[in-house]
Amino acid sequence: MACITLLSDFGLQDASVAAAKGILMQHASRLPIVDVSHQVEPYHLQQAAYLLNSAYRNFPAGSFHVVLCNVFYDAAPKLLLCQKDGHYFLAPDNGVLSLAFSGAYYSTWLCPELPANYTMKDWMKAAADMINKLGNGHNAKDMELVPCDMSNALVHWQPRLTGNTIECHVIHIDRYENVVINITREQFEAYSHGRPFRMLFLRESISKISNHYSDVPRDEMLCRFNSTGYLEIAINQGKAASLLGLRLSKEQHLMYNAIKIVFE
Repeated sequence: MACITLLSDFGLQDASVAAAKGILMQHASRLPIVDVSHQVEPYHLQQAAYLLNSAYRNFPAGSFHVVLCNVFYDAAPKLLLCQKDGHYFLAPDNGVLSLAFSGAYYSTWLCPELPANYTMKDWMKAAADMINKLGNGHNAKDMELVPCDMSNALVHWQPRLTGNTIECHVIHIDRYENVVINITREQFEAYSHGRPFRMLFLRESISKISNHYSDVPRDEMLCRFNSTGYLEIAINQGKAASLLGLRLSKEQHLMYNAIKIVFE
């Protein structure tokens, strides 16, 4: 059964998440609502994109994925409808979708313009209206939506290749303090061409891709490609983020927090 998923940077300290759900229940009540996460670091589009990409493919086709991250990114923000793999995505046009989908272009439309001095309630009602119409068999052409392109992902969030070295950044730290960085298996293999590598830290390095955490003894470091296809740094039954001094990269700190992978 299709559903509505919610992903936001609202946190859980106040009633924002409950208010968003309440509006959806009033205006799109036929579908269950599932939380992806509301603990995205405020304004951190790459973490939001990673979590969206990790979650959506596990839901039934026809589901609606509502992204509420950095919604007030502009004085005149746009609400986008995107269709991919039989799923629908409703998100601000702030680059989060192009980050989630690696810059690839999918069927994307501009939703009706939001009112001047709009509120979160207006945004949620507009999203609910799209969900209702699509759920009742309408399509973008019926609704006279205008096709458009997503805003491009910011280039500084991409891995940077200089000579034989890639600089990557932390995009997510999970409950176990496993550290996800912003390079996929496909990108890694395209850069490496099968060459040996070393991932460098202050006093440590990793030079092998593992398949499972248990491939190394307890308390030893490893890296592996996780289920979403991103490279992850971990310590078997340990806390990689704390022990290696790694933290979620912020835009203003990217040049200081790079993780270097050197190909030999």
